[in-house]
Amino acid sequence: MAERPEVPRASAIRPYVITRGRTESEGEPLSWESLVMTAEAAFPASLQPEHLAILKHCEGLISVAEVAAHLGQPPSVAQVLLSDLLRWGLIVTRPPIPPAERADVTMLRKVLHGLESCL
Repeated sequence: MAERPEVPRASAIRPYVITRGRTESEGEPLSWESLVMTAEAAFPASLQPEHLAILKHCEGLISVAEVAAHLGQPPSVAQVLLSDLLRWGLIVTRPPIPPAERADVTMLRKVLHGLESCL
């Protein structure tokens, strides 16, 4: 039996094609934790299917990492596509929510002691 030549897998080519060869987003890159949501704008019919899929998933706040998971693409691809949508005014972004500051243990003990004394 003749061996077939190895054909490149579509998954290896597809991200390059989707981003049109771009590896970085224009402007300030979005962090994976950044939240995105569709803007109140009409979507042009000429968008790529991936852009339309992103807009469908961004009806509520969703992180860049979640967008990538829904698309089944690496986060870097989602960042490039999201930067396109941001530049076109089709999405709005919110910076990641900072982690809460640690509560003072002394204060927590005082609260606990106060609650126990009320019992």
